[in-house]
Amino acid sequence: MPDLSFLTQTSTLPWILGAAILIALGLILVLAGLTALFALHPLRFMTRMLLGLLLIALGLLEGTITIGIQGYRALAQEELAARISIKPYAPQRFTARIVFPDGRIASYSLSGDEIYVDARVLKWHPLVNMLGLSTAYELDRIGGRYRDVEQEKSEARTLYSLGKDKPVDLFALRKRFPFLEHFVDATYGSAAFVPAAEPAELDLRVSATGLLIRPAAPAKP
Repeated sequence: MPDLSFLTQTSTLPWILGAAILIALGLILVLAGLTALFALHPLRFMTRMLLGLLLIALGLLEGTITIGIQGYRALAQEELAARISIKPYAPQRFTARIVFPDGRIASYSLSGDEIYVDARVLKWHPLVNMLGLSTAYELDRIGGRYRDVEQEKSEARTLYSLGKDKPVDLFALRKRFPFLEHFVDATYGSAAFVPAAEPAELDLRVSATGLLIRPAAPAKP
């Protein structure tokens, strides 16, 4: 079942309220337009109906974008996306334990010479940035990667989803509806991979240029 807890988050609540206000005002104008029609005022009817429908459309668009960025995290600068612990247990076999910034923990059994992680990135147009949305990302998949291409073709693949279920997938909508290009400047993927033959503690970081995997910073005393 999709997680709707984002509706109560401070960062998205103003957008949800804004969408609700636009839709409510639009409905009021539509009703006022119908009233004008019954009162035989065609000009008022057309004006109120058009403005009301415009407000409803804007409210629905704002609500769709707000729901669509569920699961994405705002990116202002390079930040820690996850802490990864690697423990090999057989040749080309290892486990990866991931600790996310929100405290969620997940473990995966992977095959290959390297650990691979990719993410989806949404970059907004400057006008939308002014409204409060900044570049956002969502970790998408984790898997094992073989260095040898023939092994990559023949060996069993291990690949797992890191993303959450969404009522609306804005990444997919951007590809399907060209008009969203006026709001979303770019939708692209970024990936990183490093050797996984030895035990390691790694920091998965994301920046404006994409994903980075580095040795974990030592814990502060």
